[in-house]
Amino acid sequence: MNSRLLTALRSRKMLTALRSRNVWTRTATLAAACILSTAAAWAQAPAAAGSAASSKVGVISIRQAIVTTAEGKVASAELQSQFASRQNEIENLNKQISDLQQRLQAGANKLSQEEEARLRQQGQRLAQRLDRMNTEYQEDVNAAQADVIDRIGRKMVDVLDRYARENGYSVVLDSSAQSTPILYASTQIDVTQDIIRLYDQAYPVKAGAAATQPKPAAAKPAPATTQPPAAKP
Repeated sequence: MNSRLLTALRSRKMLTALRSRNVWTRTATLAAACILSTAAAWAQAPAAAGSAASSKVGVISIRQAIVTTAEGKVASAELQSQFASRQNEIENLNKQISDLQQRLQAGANKLSQEEEARLRQQGQRLAQRLDRMNTEYQEDVNAAQADVIDRIGRKMVDVLDRYARENGYSVVLDSSAQSTPILYASTQIDVTQDIIRLYDQAYPVKAGAAATQPKPAAAKPAPATTQPPAAKP
């Protein structure tokens, strides 16, 4: 029983860390794919309007572009600050579960049946609580990140549209979208850095913007020993 509980608890802890690191990437990829479907259609509009339109093709990593803009970097820092206390709560609960498992292992064949049963039940309750916290945390992080990506992505579509029209592009492909597999693309047609530069010019971030954001609601104190959510671009 102890070995099964240990395996389950370790699996939950590893899953928590992996989900925290990957959530920003997954959300950015999905949102970017939706945004770029609109951008690609707009970029192709000039070619459809006349037979003399240019046949230039460009490539952009929309995911990289969103998170690399000044606004994207500020938003990433804000999300880390916003969810840091909850991430600490989760890590603190993980530590409680780990400590409890160590007590069970150290007390093997020494604890009374009543004490061992009590510790096992306590571990199960903590594990169930951890699962709920993980689910709520991940749902809230996903929603917050989707809002940020939607806000930046929609403005980036406008920047990309103007850039494509002014530079004669008939299509711009997203190299970061799984739905658009690109086997090869020359760096000479990659417009990612151009779009980042134009976006930052069009939507500059005020100095100290991240520091002036309101602090999140206080949570239960926990040791700040973990990394906040991965926005981890």
